Amino acid sequence: MSALPLSGIKILDLTRVLAGPLSAQMLADLGAEVIKIERPGGGDDARAFGPPYLKDPEGKSNNNNSFYLCANRNKKSVTVNIATAEGQDIVRELAKSCDVMMENYKVGDLKRYRLDYESIKAINPGIIYCSVTGFGQTGPYAPRAGYDAILQAMGGLMSVTGHIDGEPGAGPMKVGPSIVDYMTGMNSSIGILAALYHRKANGGEGQHVDVCLMDTVIASLSHWLQIYLVNGQTPPRRGTWGNGGMPAGVFRCTDGELMLVVGNDGQFQRTCAVLGAPELATDPRFLKNNDRVVHGKEIMAIFAGLFLKKPVAYWLEELEKAGVPSGPINNFEQVFSDPHVQARGMRVKANHPFEPDLSLIRNAITFSGTPIKEYRAPPLLGADTRDVLATIGYDEAKLAELKEKKIV
Repeated sequence: MSALPLSGIKILDLTRVLAGPLSAQMLADLGAEVIKIERPGGGDDARAFGPPYLKDPEGKSNNNNSFYLCANRNKKSVTVNIATAEGQDIVRELAKSCDVMMENYKVGDLKRYRLDYESIKAINPGIIYCSVTGFGQTGPYAPRAGYDAILQAMGGLMSVTGHIDGEPGAGPMKVGPSIVDYMTGMNSSIGILAALYHRKANGGEGQHVDVCLMDTVIASLSHWLQIYLVNGQTPPRRGTWGNGGMPAGVFRCTDGELMLVVGNDGQFQRTCAVLGAPELATDPRFLKNNDRVVHGKEIMAIFAGLFLKKPVAYWLEELEKAGVPSGPINNFEQVFSDPHVQARGMRVKANHPFEPDLSLIRNAITFSGTPIKEYRAPPLLGADTRDVLATIGYDEAKLAELKEKKIV
């Protein structure tokens, strides 16, 4: 079997909750050895973020919940109390042989433990040290803690998300999942990979990579924010309306809803034919896409009335024949029942001590030459402490002593 792309790369992961762990998981999927450092007893904060938890075979309560499981596969779990001098020594010793160190502590927190970038760089000059925070390493908000929902609000995402003004329930709205955390994880992975390449290609130097949720959410607003930069106006909330092509949005049918995006004039003409109203395509208000944007409320209202005449399946079949992008609004059960999703293998299985056939979401990248063929389940707390610390000279007697002191 071909080696995975990051085989041979070793990562020391001090991140917790979601953005940092997701990034480390992405790199672990790609073959990096990821050593996750967790607090003895409690572990990653995510382990306490509520149910559902896996069912322990012995019926005991445990800390293997869905929040932790989604972001920690393919890693090794090592428990170390970094608030102690001996714990700090362990982390520094591990860092000596690592290519990457990741952390998401408040700015300055790790300096008191001599686990900050400058301290680690002193013992491993080639280290790629990635800090993941809410607001970055500089700026007046740098000391603040940051959570996804707060950054969705502060970064402008919520201001352009939600029902159209004047409709029931109008006002700023959070995106459902922790999307800013996920995007920050992706940016962290990109930054780490770029720094690794630079180190290999341009002289062997390590560096500090600074990634934060605030920068990420602002950058993610892309064309929406560019509108403001061009004309000084914030785009209005559009509910389920699409961005660019018009008409685009959710339409109610006799038995449910569908999502439609008419991306160009040809698609508009074909959609009008499908809906039994070809005359709309020659209406001066709707001839070109820019015309339909100007008269958006009118064309959306007309389409809304037409879609109410038949069921979802009928419209989707006819729109597919006409080459018009559309789709059902699936719940999660329907997502994993979809034959395309099944063909793409988005649900993968891993052998977990509590559940031999644990379902996980696969990595979204597919490689032709170095495919990801196996997934290891997210580890139980401290499952790899003994094996990993043995590699830096800690024998059974020393481990027993550290455990007695609650250092590991």
